[in-house]
Amino acid sequence: MKTLGIAGLGLIGGSFAKAYAESDDWRILGYDIDHKITQLAQLSGDIEEELNAGNIGQCDLILIALYPDAAIEFFEANAGRISDQTVVIDCCGTKRKVCEACFRIAGENGLKYLGGHPMAGRHFSGYKYSTEKLFRGAPMVLIPQDRNDIELLEEAKDLLAPAQFGGISVTSPDQHDEMIAFTSQLAHVVSNAYIKSPRAGAHKGFSAGSYKDLTRVAWLNEKMWTPLFMENRDHLIDEIDTIMDHLKEYRDALAECDDERLERILAEGSRKKKETDGI
Repeated sequence: MKTLGIAGLGLIGGSFAKAYAESDDWRILGYDIDHKITQLAQLSGDIEEELNAGNIGQCDLILIALYPDAAIEFFEANAGRISDQTVVIDCCGTKRKVCEACFRIAGENGLKYLGGHPMAGRHFSGYKYSTEKLFRGAPMVLIPQDRNDIELLEEAKDLLAPAQFGGISVTSPDQHDEMIAFTSQLAHVVSNAYIKSPRAGAHKGFSAGSYKDLTRVAWLNEKMWTPLFMENRDHLIDEIDTIMDHLKEYRDALAECDDERLERILAEGSRKKKETDGI
């Protein structure tokens, strides 16, 4: 039987606990700063006992599902107690700051560490909304210090199997943050800004799928997203500048009553979607 240690039992950590709890091959230890959450997870059967200084050395896999600064602090504080046979993966939404610190900590202590980002979530946060199905079919991104360390990547892939990810991709910290600014962070910013229209309160009876699709991620955990946005502000600002430039094109075409120009830029966007994702 293998042992999983989870630091942080929010939406992500709690979902990992529930996914692994379905396997008879894993013993699960969990920790949350809110002791009531740890107790609830234990009473629910999602974890066997609390992850602590006395048992962290028994883990085959440790998942650090905390905010970036807290993840670094946890790894730093516990590195001396972790076995050199343990694989440690953080689950933070940005990677440059976390990976730089954790690569250093791992190197100083002879530990096996990879950055990680499970590409799954919900617009509600916390253990209450965690589910064993959250990661099924979803992508998982891994960031090793050495992308040629096939042995470590294969070990991590095997250890993550109970989560049932749809696929695992490997990248660098900067490439991850550049892409996540576009695929995730910009979408949250646009959605959050869109819902601030003075017409939003009167949308019922006039809205359907388009409204729901665009506003789904407007409802977010600002305590989590603020530090992630700030950490990745260079890439996110680039994406915001890009979309603002494109929005100005649409506005100018409308303001100038330029039907041909508007039709052209609408066709460009439609064609880009087809080229990118198919029909």
